Amino acid sequence: MADKNWQAGGRILIPAWAVVCAAVAVVPSASAWAASGDFAPPSYVGSADPNMIWELLIGGVVITSFLGAIALWVHSALRKVKRAQLRKNAFVSSALNNLSQGVVMTDAQKRIMFCNDRYLEIYGLTRSDVPRSMTGPELLELRRERGLLDLSDEEFWAKAATPEGVITELPDGRSVVARQFPLPNGGTVATHEDCSEQRKLSRQLASTKQFLESVLDNVPVCVAAKNIDDGRYIFANRAFERFSRFSRDHIVGKCAEEIFRSETTASIQAADQAALNSPDGQFRNEFVVERGSEKRILSSVRVVARDDRNRPEFLIALFDDVTDRRSLSRELESTKKFLELVVDNIPVSLIVERVSDGRYLLANRSAETILNRRREDATGLTAADIFNPREAKLIIARDEAAIRKRGLLTEEHPISTKDGLRLFLTRRMTVLDDAGEPQYLIKTHEDVTDRRQTESRMAHMAYHDGLTDLPNRAAFLQALAQMIEACAGTDEEFAVLSVDLDGLKEINDVFGHAVGDKLLIEVARRIQDSARGGVVARLSGDEFGMIIDGKQPVAGMLLAEQLAEALSSEFLIDGKSVRTGCTTGISIFPHNGADAASLLANAGAALFRAKAKSRGSISIYEPEMDQQIRDRRVLHQDLSVAIRNGELSLHYQPQAMAHQTVAGSKVIGFEALARWMHPVRGFVSPGDFIPLAEESGLIVEMGEWILREACREAASWPMPLQIAVNLSPAQFMHGDVVGLVHSILLETGLAPGRLELEITEGVLIEDFDRGLALLRRLKALGVRVSMDDFGSGYSSLSYLQAFPFDKIKIDRDFVINLGRNPQSASIVRAVISLGHGLEMSIVAEGVETQEQLAFLADSGCDAVQGYFLGRPAPIGQYAALVGRNPGDTMEPARKTG
Repeated sequence: MADKNWQAGGRILIPAWAVVCAAVAVVPSASAWAASGDFAPPSYVGSADPNMIWELLIGGVVITSFLGAIALWVHSALRKVKRAQLRKNAFVSSALNNLSQGVVMTDAQKRIMFCNDRYLEIYGLTRSDVPRSMTGPELLELRRERGLLDLSDEEFWAKAATPEGVITELPDGRSVVARQFPLPNGGTVATHEDCSEQRKLSRQLASTKQFLESVLDNVPVCVAAKNIDDGRYIFANRAFERFSRFSRDHIVGKCAEEIFRSETTASIQAADQAALNSPDGQFRNEFVVERGSEKRILSSVRVVARDDRNRPEFLIALFDDVTDRRSLSRELESTKKFLELVVDNIPVSLIVERVSDGRYLLANRSAETILNRRREDATGLTAADIFNPREAKLIIARDEAAIRKRGLLTEEHPISTKDGLRLFLTRRMTVLDDAGEPQYLIKTHEDVTDRRQTESRMAHMAYHDGLTDLPNRAAFLQALAQMIEACAGTDEEFAVLSVDLDGLKEINDVFGHAVGDKLLIEVARRIQDSARGGVVARLSGDEFGMIIDGKQPVAGMLLAEQLAEALSSEFLIDGKSVRTGCTTGISIFPHNGADAASLLANAGAALFRAKAKSRGSISIYEPEMDQQIRDRRVLHQDLSVAIRNGELSLHYQPQAMAHQTVAGSKVIGFEALARWMHPVRGFVSPGDFIPLAEESGLIVEMGEWILREACREAASWPMPLQIAVNLSPAQFMHGDVVGLVHSILLETGLAPGRLELEITEGVLIEDFDRGLALLRRLKALGVRVSMDDFGSGYSSLSYLQAFPFDKIKIDRDFVINLGRNPQSASIVRAVISLGHGLEMSIVAEGVETQEQLAFLADSGCDAVQGYFLGRPAPIGQYAALVGRNPGDTMEPARKTG
């Protein structure tokens, strides 16, 4: 403070001395002028007064001293201001040079006003590189020339002006972030900071985060995490997205009540609270959620995550949809712990490997079986450290293949475990980094040993008959194709035999299907013994196929004869003597076909010809048989358009009450029967086109037309007689037969009680439960349902017990034999008695004689049908019987052959 005062005194003393000097010079002159009394200026003309001259000289000296003192004062003041400014600049420069950031300042004309040492150090520059006259753009150009900048000036300044700044990657690997700020005078100040370490830490953090997210996103279990404080979701993996059908953007940040229905929300909140209240911070349960219109059962585990102060912070929920697996794996689910942690509890083993060095970073509990050690001990090891050299080499090779593929690679291979050598299904997924380079390899292993054994058995079943264990049709065709390939281009021949077992249906009817199945097994054994090493297969229920080489057709005929002889011997099954035989069709390679399908089809055509001759025949394929097949195919094509062309019509056969005479047999209804008048072939027998329609599926369309036309016709009759319509099993298997009947009744106006639907046991054989349900629904419509061809099958009695039929129709084969053998009469009486005991009406078909009619009437049969009462004919011939003309009885129809 004293120094400052001293400096102030000095500044005042100099002008004071100047004033004193001026006063001294002026006072003597003034006194002289006053003494003389003359104020006029002295005259210098002539001689001068010496005193005056001295006074003038002294005054000049004083004035000069005064002016010098003033100049000295001004100079001293300026030097002190300059020294103060220099001290201030030195202080600012020293402060800026000691910053950890580089600093560059420019003026409004972009001239560089200041550049600190840190800036020069960051970019490896010297003071001589940045002269006083340099501008900001010139400095950027200098950096660009030295490879320290790869941006244009405009890009640099635009990015530097943002809060994030602009990051420059230097050649030595360092990263520098620059930010620029405007100054009030129009200039700028820019800071440059080395952010290499910070970016390295950020990348490591991002890498760790990406690794965890990749693991969680590739876990096939739903994973979600939420804040405990507000219950809002903070994470959801891909499996959670797929299950909930919401994107994670929709899930994250919301509570359960904002996403799910109230019932589901209540279950979730209850489970969350249970986990929070649990001593160990875990809770496992199963609960039901609604997903769309369906309910799903979820198996869930909740884990409470705590902070460093052991306070609950997050709640992690892991769950899996066990709806479909619950019935199959209830025991398994009850014995295993499901999802203790995010990764440790998924149902397959999981291993995460770092690509750069092949070290295992993560392994869950299930992986301990693969690794043969605890997962903690496997972390940081490589495959070479864990497995034996041979296995390690294979594993590393597969890992490298997956990494090269950069996608999902799935394969099966054996792995040695504590339980021995097991087959595992391994999936390898490569996870790429931001640059698209492989970073992690995620491997899942699933033990499929038992599954593959099951699949192997199923594959065997797919190509073998389940009863006889012979190859089936598919395997036979494969063997046939291989045989053709082997013999193609040579003079080798072989025969294809299609063998049909005779009388199997009768054996099933008499002895039951159990005996029939055992017979088929014995037949298969005898055929194999007779084949002498040839290929034998079971093609269908009672049809077998064989391939035999040798000179043809001699070898084929010889084998067929030996086979017929072998099968003609009786079979002793369950103490019962059973006899059968076979009918055989033969085709020859290469004469009868060059491919498997043709050879088998031609052998089938030969078999068809042999069966047409007689049972036990042997037939070799002949080219004219193709014409029969072509005719059948043409007939099928014609049948497909017969309905649209109006070629089909309905004939009606009367059904009458059983009486001793035709005159007393009152008509109670008609059965509608389809007839086909082909425009070229003329009349086509129902025995020809009905089976063809059944085989091709046309029976569904045809049956609908027959039902609609019969109901329409019956609805127009004045007399309310019954109308019976046959339904095919195919109509029950395809389409809504109940809906069809209902709609036709509504459409035609026919009373349901007048419609009688005749079915065969084939409706129930195909699918008993479904067929029974459909029959009950038909019954509920009010229509009548009758069992047609009763006695021709093998399980009709069980069907009568399961469904209350309104009527039973005795098959014509039993009626025709009435009077010829006593067994038929006994069977007919037994059926009539059975039907009445079950409160069902009995109708006998095929009545052709007076004796048959009288027998049925005496036996208590309710109704009859047959040529003796009336042949199928257009309804016009029975106009009187339906009420269009008087008369309700009928005369016997005249037979026309």
